[in-house]
Amino acid sequence: MNKRPRDEPSSSFASAPKRQYGAGGGGGGYGGHGYSEERSSARRVADHYSARSNQTLEERENSPIIHLKKLNNWIKSVLIQLYAHPGDCVLDLACGKGGDLIKWDKAKVGYYVGVDIAEGSIKDCMTRYNGDTDQQRRKKFSFPARLICADCYEARLDEHLYEDAPFDICSCQFALHYSWSTEARARQALANVSALLRPGGIFIGTMPDANVIIKRLRETDGMEFGNSVYWISFGEEYAEKKFPASRPFGIKYKFHLEDAVDCPEWVVPFHLFKLLAEEYDLELVLTKNFHEFVHEYLQKPEFAELMRRLGALGDGRQDQSTLSQDEWEVAYLYLAFVLRKRGQPPSQRRGNNANRGKMFLTENDIDFLGV
Repeated sequence: MNKRPRDEPSSSFASAPKRQYGAGGGGGGYGGHGYSEERSSARRVADHYSARSNQTLEERENSPIIHLKKLNNWIKSVLIQLYAHPGDCVLDLACGKGGDLIKWDKAKVGYYVGVDIAEGSIKDCMTRYNGDTDQQRRKKFSFPARLICADCYEARLDEHLYEDAPFDICSCQFALHYSWSTEARARQALANVSALLRPGGIFIGTMPDANVIIKRLRETDGMEFGNSVYWISFGEEYAEKKFPASRPFGIKYKFHLEDAVDCPEWVVPFHLFKLLAEEYDLELVLTKNFHEFVHEYLQKPEFAELMRRLGALGDGRQDQSTLSQDEWEVAYLYLAFVLRKRGQPPSQRRGNNANRGKMFLTENDIDFLGV
């Protein structure tokens, strides 16, 4: 794997004045996209992820991007190990089918709330939490949980989670870019995080790296680029390949990743994301492209051993297979970030979690908020 240099922010994404993004300054979003169209886009994304069936272990191992999936799991595991602490209360936004539950369990967290817009995914998460799958689950999870089916970029989660808050750590993995279809949704996403985190609380996540994506678009002759496992396509409205900072929301592209994703996504200019997050008292702690992240944390023995166990680069023994060059190129499209909520952490942690959530969940326990 060759480390690629970090791309500098594009001059086409110059800093924008505070609270002056887009035409209409809020719910209208970019380019005149209306509320009903936005709900339709969110529903298409939800339906896409709900429709993806759970894979058996054999099917997963035969995936054309199995090593990329393992690399992504390693990156998420490293973030959780670095920033989660025993007893932490976790808010997992866009939790999907609960793929990170084991990671949180290994971190010995105290309470877990998962939120996802896709009903099928949240039910699969419930099944996984209960240990009723053919996955590698041999014992119950050690923490109580609560699951919510909601659009966390539209619903005011603090109105429904006031008894559960504050949370010590919030996670949003490979999903925050779906909020950047409009300014209103991007703001609601950050407002939810800020309202529910305690002072000093941590927000970890992963999302596409806009600098890399726009650089790749400008390097290609047409409006589409990719390799054997992915492609990205921009519409002709972006034929000039210019993206004014005054209109940073609603920059849509089509993304296809073999055996994983096939739906619209939105560009998130990270330096503008940072400015917007600051309005919600969320300060940047770390941002690294996946290539940089891998090269830095692979130097640490405990994380190198974790990489070996997960097998993204093979196990160095019987398994000699490794991440393909095309998969490594996909990894370059993403970044990891860490934000911290301003303020002094409380001197005492909230009391025990015995009265929060349940240790076994039924469909009747899932809260449905406006979906």
